[in-house]
Amino acid sequence: MTENKAKGEMHGCIVCGKLYQLYVIYDPTGKYIGSKVMSAGGKEVKHSTRPLVACEKHTDKEIVRAVERVFGKQQGQDE
Repeated sequence: MTENKAKGEMHGCIVCGKLYQLYVIYDPTGKYIGSKVMSAGGKEVKHSTRPLVACEKHTDKEIVRAVERVFGKQQGQDE
């Protein structure tokens, strides 16, 4: 397989858990490339190595705290 693969997936908001439909792209080895949120009211969490979504109402600070709570401090984040 030499082409990227796209598929629809359901993911919950990293902050509150509300469900969103995502269109997720993976490379031929299965590595996450990117995603697009198809449901209204959601936004992609940028600079992530996995498909993550958050509600548009959540602030960037809330999202960063939620990602750290779930996955730990991410590489490249400033102190």
